[in-house]
Amino acid sequence: MTNTETMDKARQEFERTMKRTEAAFSYALHPKTPQVGLTPKEVVWTKNKAKLYRYHAVGERKHATPILLVYALINKPYILDLTPGNSLVEFLVGEGYDVFLLDWGTPGDEDKDLRFDDFVLDYIPRAVKQVLKHSGAEEFSLIGYCMGGTMSTMYAAMHPEAPLKNLVLMATPVDFSEAGLFSAWLDPKYFDVDRIVDTMGNIPADFIDLGSKLLKPLQNYVGPTVTLYDKLYDEEFVKGWHVMNHWVNDGIPLPGETYRQWIKDCYQQNKLIKGEFKLGGRTVDLANIRANLLAVVAEQDHIVQTCQATPIFTQVSSEDKEVLRLKAGHVGLVAGRSAKKNFFPKLNEWLAERSF
Repeated sequence: MTNTETMDKARQEFERTMKRTEAAFSYALHPKTPQVGLTPKEVVWTKNKAKLYRYHAVGERKHATPILLVYALINKPYILDLTPGNSLVEFLVGEGYDVFLLDWGTPGDEDKDLRFDDFVLDYIPRAVKQVLKHSGAEEFSLIGYCMGGTMSTMYAAMHPEAPLKNLVLMATPVDFSEAGLFSAWLDPKYFDVDRIVDTMGNIPADFIDLGSKLLKPLQNYVGPTVTLYDKLYDEEFVKGWHVMNHWVNDGIPLPGETYRQWIKDCYQQNKLIKGEFKLGGRTVDLANIRANLLAVVAEQDHIVQTCQATPIFTQVSSEDKEVLRLKAGHVGLVAGRSAKKNFFPKLNEWLAERSF
């Protein structure tokens, strides 16, 4: 390397350091709450804390089959509508779908007794009726993400009479026999879920978040800060980092009785895939699922592993079923440049052929 090249490299690094310093001071002195969930929408139905949003059309609605998005009871669903240009909702609306999203809201102490029974047998069916009513459609597509996918699976199994045309499960656990570190941590010999729920009532967001972050502690606690500092000079990167960090730390509590079911019946006893999970006294029979099925698997997902998501195919009665494997993490599946480039178009291709 010549002296000139060395000087140029040093100058570039000095300029980046100055920009990093300026950006650090700017964010420290003028912290901002990022704007999220900006795709235009209206509330078309409510129940307790839950809201059903319908997103405004952009031009012509090209597809006859509306979409209902169901997210987990953990964290907030705006990960599906993060920011303009980085939003699954915005993409689907732009492709001409009639899009609805079920926002569970933030539970209060009075909601600690809510169970999967309530959400799957009451909330989701009522939301489905509203989707069909407002869209004027006879059938609908259901897209579930993470725990929201597990609840969507339960709904489809418990309501075989529903006009469910397409079921899309994104990073969705159905088999909990091998859940990585979660299997060890949640072993009933060491993890007394009854004592935790009986003591806490609703399970605090920080309690749940701790478990997820400890799966990869260095990456989750140190990595984001190091990456941010390294790219503080990149204004666009900083904006994206700030929005994602806001969502990650914007958790909500989980109703205690739902948590009890999630840990005991799913992680500890694996009842869903065994055909032993019950809702309202009835068994959740996955063989009742006949809708067109797409399971989206994030191969780098450390929260929901591939072996937890794919066994659904051996259980359902669907004739049209497909797995889409993507090189992505649990969150990167639905947010970020890779999601927009790799996942969104493939989801649209699959849905468009089945939404006439």
